[in-house]
Amino acid sequence: MNVGGPLPLAPLDKLATAWAIFQGLLLEAIPFLLLGVVIAGLARWLVPQSAWVSRLPSNPVLAPITGALMGFALPACECGNVPVARRLLASGAPLGTGFGFLFAAPVLNPIVLASTWAAFPDQPWLLVARPVGAFLLAILLSLLLAQLPESQLLETALLSERRLSQPLRDIDLLQRESGLIGSPLPATTPPRPKRPSPRDVLDQSSREFLDLLALLVLGCVIAAAVQTWLPRSWLLAIGGAPTASILALMVLAVVVSVCSSVDAFLALGFAAQVTPGALLAFLLLGPVVDLKLAGLFTVLMRPRAIAITAVAASLGVLLIGQWINLWQL
Repeated sequence: MNVGGPLPLAPLDKLATAWAIFQGLLLEAIPFLLLGVVIAGLARWLVPQSAWVSRLPSNPVLAPITGALMGFALPACECGNVPVARRLLASGAPLGTGFGFLFAAPVLNPIVLASTWAAFPDQPWLLVARPVGAFLLAILLSLLLAQLPESQLLETALLSERRLSQPLRDIDLLQRESGLIGSPLPATTPPRPKRPSPRDVLDQSSREFLDLLALLVLGCVIAAAVQTWLPRSWLLAIGGAPTASILALMVLAVVVSVCSSVDAFLALGFAAQVTPGALLAFLLLGPVVDLKLAGLFTVLMRPRAIAITAVAASLGVLLIGQWINLWQL
């Protein structure tokens, strides 16, 4: 045996396979990523966020629906949605609207919808089930969190900002920590929101594209490695058990913490080896609950509310995954 000879052929073959898979995923996804960013830039220019805040419905059901649908006009990954949702809540937007946007926008935006279609063009059921599932999950979580008093739900600094932005007639004076504090009564003619200039939109869209492109490259690297090196026997073992496969992919979604803009390409690496419900569970839970979001959520919610969100989201995704398995298998 030649110990000092060249590397065995098998590892080199695996590297070549991984490189080919990586190139295929990246070249296939870039046009759709660019298209999504262009749509997002047009939405930011045509519909400034400040134009929405004073006109948002306060109905307990319509508020989360409106917030979830805002994901189409204000697309960003789950990390980018946190400061937007915080600004909505601090500005006095209904709780359902802020949380509906927070939980639904990571999936209901052009970038994620385009990337999901690019990764799974031959699975039309998934192209419908993912946005519908994310929409329903966001509404349910928003309705659940809205049952908590604001003092038990919102982070302390956010709660103070929110109370400062609300008129005195909407809040009991005893709830205010520093006396008679509140914004003046609304003016008869609210100021017209300022539209960003095309140059600002172009600069912001360019930065967003470069940031997402870096995440896309990372997602493609992970997907290529999963397809090439992850032992298929483990995935096949969990893939044969409907409930176990869903739970395993939910844990994977939380631990991997991949951006929703590229998680479909990561899932593509094991889609053929797990149940349909497990695949959908991976794509639904990650944008709502993962390790990187745990810290970010602390600027929005108190620890108890974060725990309720994680448990409720996990149970909801598990039920959706089970239903999909009953339907597809």
